[in-house]
Amino acid sequence: MSTIYVFPGQGAQIVGMGAELYKNNSVARAVFDEVDDALGERLSNIIFNGPMEELTLTKNVQPAIMATSVAMFRASGLPVPEFVAGHSLGEYTALCVAGAISLPDAARLLRARGNAMQTSVPVGMGLTSVVLGLDADAVKKICADCGCDMANDNCPGQVVISGLKDAVETATEKLKEAGARRVLPLALSAPVHCRAQEKSVEIMRQEFEKVKIDTPKSKWISNKTCTVIENPDEIKESLIYQLTHGVRWRESVLEMLNFGIDKAIEIGPGNVLSGLIGRTTDKIITEKLEI
Repeated sequence: MSTIYVFPGQGAQIVGMGAELYKNNSVARAVFDEVDDALGERLSNIIFNGPMEELTLTKNVQPAIMATSVAMFRASGLPVPEFVAGHSLGEYTALCVAGAISLPDAARLLRARGNAMQTSVPVGMGLTSVVLGLDADAVKKICADCGCDMANDNCPGQVVISGLKDAVETATEKLKEAGARRVLPLALSAPVHCRAQEKSVEIMRQEFEKVKIDTPKSKWISNKTCTVIENPDEIKESLIYQLTHGVRWRESVLEMLNFGIDKAIEIGPGNVLSGLIGRTTDKIITEKLEI
């Protein structure tokens, strides 16, 4: 049987994450310093001290969560695993840990990704909401009728929708009529994984031309295909594809079973992924890395 390391996406952030690690562990400190150098600013100051409104900005939160997760991994002394996966931006973290993308390149790509996502849809024009109590197929159909998209299929009974604000609000009413238990807006400054992000695709295609992607040392399970992708060109295309398409996390977890994975270690702030895995299958033991 096998173990997979999983890395979280947006929503896991809290002000102060990694601060004690920075003070007490030189390996972790080097990660945050390297990310600061790559970005040409003290992102670590925002991570450790806030304010939350600034940390939550898409351009900040994406490299911030990646930096914190990589710092935790490197400080732990854990070996490079057989399998890795990440949720949305967590895919970049997973690829960094697996040696496919360097830490500075991951930071710069995520900063560019955050900026591209925000400029594609100005603040206030987009909306992302979590839908509880309806299956993914029902949500996907209503989204298609309303002009928005299913952004995340997280676990049975938990789906995220995203798009322009009017379309998501229309879908919200129809989802409630269809029996959704709750539909709750999420605190994101830009809509994610939806057709409203079309403008960000070409921006990120240009950004990827500036970096080298190597073959991962771990088997990387993609949010696009729910299978292992090892070819660097296919990895790049998968990451670009994810800008406008949904995260298939529930399906990815079920695919882990086909690889004989029976343990998942969540590395990064929060424990969201452990919960999602547990609600998807009882055949994978989850563990949160604590250091």
